[in-house]
This record gives sequence, structure tokens and C-alpha cells, in this order.
Amino acid sequence: MIGKVLRGTNAGRLLYYLYGPGKANEHTDPHLVAGFSDPQELEPERRRDGSRDFRRLSGLLAQPLAGLAGPGYEKPVWHCAVRAAPEDRMLSDAEWAQVAASIMDRTGLSPASDDLGVRWVAVRHAADHIHLVATLARQDGTRPGTWNDFFRVREACRDAEARFGLRPTAPADRTAAKRPARSETEQAARRGWDEPPRVTLCREVSAAAAGARTEQEFFARLAGAGVSVRKRYSTTTPDQVTGYAVGLPQHIAKGGGIIWYGGGKLAADLTLPKLRHRWTAPGADDGAFPGRGRSAGAARAVLRSAVTGAAEQAQDEAGFFARLREAGVLVRVRFSETSPGQVTGYAVSLPGHDGSDGEPLWYGGGRLSADLTLPRLRRRWAPPRGSAAEQPGAFRFTAPERDAIYAHAARQAATAAEHIRWCAHGDPAQAADAAWAAADALHVAARALRNPELRRAADSYSRAARARHGQIPAATREGNQLRTAARLMALTGRTTGDTTLVTMALIANLIALAIAVAELRDAQQHAAQAAAARAAVTHLHACVPVRSRGPGAAQAQARRPGRPATAADLARGDFPMPAGPGHSPSAGPGVSGPRPRRGPVPPKRAGPGR
Repeated sequence: MIGKVLRGTNAGRLLYYLYGPGKANEHTDPHLVAGFSDPQELEPERRRDGSRDFRRLSGLLAQPLAGLAGPGYEKPVWHCAVRAAPEDRMLSDAEWAQVAASIMDRTGLSPASDDLGVRWVAVRHAADHIHLVATLARQDGTRPGTWNDFFRVREACRDAEARFGLRPTAPADRTAAKRPARSETEQAARRGWDEPPRVTLCREVSAAAAGARTEQEFFARLAGAGVSVRKRYSTTTPDQVTGYAVGLPQHIAKGGGIIWYGGGKLAADLTLPKLRHRWTAPGADDGAFPGRGRSAGAARAVLRSAVTGAAEQAQDEAGFFARLREAGVLVRVRFSETSPGQVTGYAVSLPGHDGSDGEPLWYGGGRLSADLTLPRLRRRWAPPRGSAAEQPGAFRFTAPERDAIYAHAARQAATAAEHIRWCAHGDPAQAADAAWAAADALHVAARALRNPELRRAADSYSRAARARHGQIPAATREGNQLRTAARLMALTGRTTGDTTLVTMALIANLIALAIAVAELRDAQQHAAQAAAARAAVTHLHACVPVRSRGPGAAQAQARRPGRPATAADLARGDFPMPAGPGHSPSAGPGVSGPRPRRGPVPPKRAGPGR
């Protein structure tokens, strides 16, 4: 059973709609089942033509509001829709009346022991739900409190599930992103958009935050993705950014301006303070481009990207070396033997990228790329008179470099999955950061590989990643390493139709990671988050070609449920799957090798020995 709280301005108009036929004639037999007085006495009378007369009931509900109208009271009507699950039994009017009274008591709007609470009624016009309508004015002339009313409604619904034997649902844990309103969904359908702007913006902001190392890079990535950004500055310190809002250029209000969404309106972990904590948490990064645990190919690719970016942004040699050091790259300058003050070359390395002797592994500019030698860079910055500056082509990772970064990300995903599985039954709190960082890996992988199923997996997994009540988990080594791997994947850019073995290994380890998180949420008894992780697993399995899944994969794919086709199936989307008694089958942390043959081993053919 779920409840949704809304606010309105006119109780009479709301009653007129609830007693009407509905937008698709879905309202049947509308009548009151409960209220602040006897529902039979409050029931609107019928006129001679059969229509309802709402004047008396509307007047009774609005009467306490007469002395409370004023600023901050523009929406004094409290509206709560309460719906049972599609597979639940049909409740009687008396049972729905108990549900309504319990909600009004739990929220404190009309306590059972207080005769001076707000005036309210409960309308039933369908078998599976009711609507509560109340005016926010107590009968003693004071305003009622509505703080956290949604969570009190959630508690009352769970009590009703236990009392009447209905399908249990998860408690409100503040991990779900805010869903698009009905008006947003209908607007997207009218304009032919694939999804409401709120959903698109949440995904773009999540991907930009996952791939960014700094606040400046975060805003740059949003702009590169075609998202409009509006920064909010401090009133006391004008240069200090205190928040941000995003919008889509095509999402325009009637007045012609862009419709903006603050980060906190998209998801609880997308506010600017929480994003800053992600970027600046202790141990979040050993420099901007850490090198520990990375292969030589991945390290070379990262260095080539960093050096190319610094060369494009710098105007001279000094600025080039300064930007490299600011990015966390180690720089070693080579001087001339005949002119000790003259710089003839340079080499770069990453912190932690050491050889067997414990010394950093250095890469000269020419070893990274022919365009990155110091003489070529000098000609770019200061071209000879009368000649044009050298402008190399757009930077791109080579296929081996990209595979090396994907392989590194796959290893980090396997490490995080093993860590989460180990913590699930011992100390679940220690796994929260790695579970949160897994969302970054999924969002970046979906953007890099341009895979729609990966994108759906990232969207589904987002709820499973968040800590309850919008809290920020304590940083851990596994979580930081997984975030760093995600940022490396973000550097590679986008590819299309990449089905290499390295990519398949990455997806396989992401599947194992999502399964481990589902087991973690099961152990914590967080049913909604466990369901979100399993939904991500379903989408991730769809990313793997059927031929690469082994025997029986095609039959398993055929048994997998498709899109919901009935109204009942669509309604089930509002009810997260409860955690089952068992755990999902876990995948191994790495790429699986050849499996042992099942059945008896055939005898070897006799022959001469050697």
C-alpha cells in the first residue's frame, strides 16, 4: 500500500473531480467511507437531475479556513491518494475507513483523541484506492503541523499492510530520486520526448559528477553534454558558488525562460555540498590522475590525455609545466649538457606508478606522441613569423589504451564486489561507500559505450547506491578506487558498438558488483534498494550477446519477462519487489574461465604411448 501527498487550493473543485467520471471514465460509484463526522451525513446530496450538490460539504471543509488565510497559506488543501497493490484483496468500506482514520491520526492532522483536529473526508471511487481531502485549519482556529507528513503516511500504510494481510512494501528511506510529476510526463508525451526532462537531467548530472575530478570540470562536462547550468552565488561572498540548477534548452516555460531544476530536486546526493564532499573527501584521489594499481598501457593513456590537455590550455612552456603539476602529474625536466640553463625535454609520470625498484616510471613526451615532444610544443605555442601554428587533430585514445582502461575498471569492479560481499554479513556499513561508487561506474560506462541497456541499468541502480536519509557514507579505499576507475573511463570518450572481450569482461564484473549490492541490501532488509539492484542486473544481462552467455542462455532470455502489458503490471511498478528468502546467484569477480564438463568423461582412445 502506498500513499502520495499533494497540496491544493480549492477543496470544492477537488471533490467535483473525485465524484466525477474521471479522465477516462475510470471513477465508479464515488462515495464517502470516512470523515471528521458521520460519512452518511456528510455525503453530498443528489439533485433532481442526478448530479451532486457539493456546496454544503465544501462549505463545511472551508469554514475553519476563514481566520487563517494569509501569506504562506496559498495551498490550504491537503490531498492524499492511498492505493493497494494490484494483487491485494479488495478491502471493504469499513477497512478503508480504518486506513483513512489511521493516516489522519499518524500525521497529527486529526488525532483520534482530539475532537478539534482538521476537517477531512475520504472518498472511494475505485476498488483499490481512496482519496483523503482535508483543509489545513484546526477547528480551534490554529494551523496544524505537516512536517514529514509523507513519512507518517508511509508508516500508516505499513501498519495497514500488517493489519489486513496485504503485500508488504519497503519503509520510506529517502533513497529514491524524485519522480516526474504527472504534468511533466504528459508534457513529454505531447512534445514527443522519450522521457521527462527531470529524468534526462538526473542522468546527465550523475554522469558528469562521476566523470569529473573538480567542480570546474563538473560544470564543463554538463555544458559539453548540452545541459544549461545556472550557478547560485553567496549573498555575503559574491564569488562563492553555493548551489546550481540545470535545465534543457528545449524545455521552455510559457514566459520563454528555461525551466530549472536544482540538484537536490533531482536526487538527494546531487546537491553541490555533497558533490564537493565526493571530490574532496580524504583519500578520494592521490592527485588528479593516480597511478597505483594501473597497467602500463592505462598509465600511458592517462598521461597522454593529461599532457595533451595541458598543452592545449597553456600559452607557453612555463604554463604547460604548471598545469601538469596542478593536475597531479609528476614532471621531470631535462637540461642541456652544454647550456645547463636550457631545457631540452621533459618526462612525466603518475604518483604510485613505480617500477620494481620503487622509482617512478617516466615517459618522455615523444614516447607518448610525436606531437608532444618539447620542440613540437614550442612551435605550437610560438610559431615562426609568417607561418601558422601547428594544430594537431582532436585527441583520441587508441584501442589498446582504451582496452587497458576498461580492463583496469573491470578489476576494480571485481575488487569492490568482493569487498561488498565480505562486508554484507559482517559490517554492512563498511560497504556503503563502494555501493555508492558503483553508480559512478555504471553511469560512466553507459555514457562511454552508448549502450541503452547499460543506461537503463545505471538508472535502475541509482536508488540501490544511495545511503538512507540522504547521508554520505564514510570514504573507503574500495570506493575511491572504483570512482577513480570511473573517471578514467570518462576520459576515453564515447564508443559505439564496442563488443570486445575486455568490454564484455567489464560488463560481467559490473553484473557481479550489482548482485553483491543486492545481497548487501537484502542483509540490511532494504527491500526497495535490493529490488533496484536486481533490476540493474536484468538490464546488464541484456547487454551481453546471447552467444557469449553459454548454453541455455537463449532459453533463459526467452523466459525473462518483457515490458508490462496490462494496467496491473504498470501499477506494480510502484511497489518494489520484496527481498526473497534466498540470494541471487553471484558471479565471480573476474572473467570466468572454461567450466568443467558435466556428465561422465568419455574414455580415451587406446593407442601407443610416447
